[in-house]
Amino acid sequence: MDSEFMIEMAQRLAALGVGVVRFEFPYMAERRNGGGKRPPNPQKVLLECWREMYRQVRPLVTGRLAIGGKSMGGRMASLLADELGADALVCLGYPFYAVGKPEKPRVEHLAELKTRTLIVQGERDALGNREAVERYALSPAIEVSWLVAGDHDLKPLKASGFSHEQHLQAAAEKVAGFLKE
Repeated sequence: MDSEFMIEMAQRLAALGVGVVRFEFPYMAERRNGGGKRPPNPQKVLLECWREMYRQVRPLVTGRLAIGGKSMGGRMASLLADELGADALVCLGYPFYAVGKPEKPRVEHLAELKTRTLIVQGERDALGNREAVERYALSPAIEVSWLVAGDHDLKPLKASGFSHEQHLQAAAEKVAGFLKE
């Protein structure tokens, strides 16, 4: 929740009028408390953590509430969006497959997703590049917004003519516009 990417994106979204609540999964909290590098919790634990966060935040928000996240956080949110009745889902740098394994996608649930969804993805993301992702069957509720030459953190190649700051701002503006529709 306090990675440079998450802090920057939360600030950019707030500047555009989008309220953001960040949280961390238990394994990340353990790292913060001196536990060293730890592998992610089992999916069951991650999903329950998301459910609990939603239960806490939903009563505090008047109006629409979107869920989402960066990478695995977005993936876990996507597994629960329909169950929770979220108004929208936003995923930044979605992990469509493990590094180097586009032939083994983790997208089965995305074909049936009913929640209105925005995925902002770098075209050269090692966990979901444009060429591979465009072959997957995704629900019509999903919009994928591609950032030219962006990687998993939306950072573009210098030769693209774009800066990381430009891509982060473009992503924030896309998310803010999507949420205000």
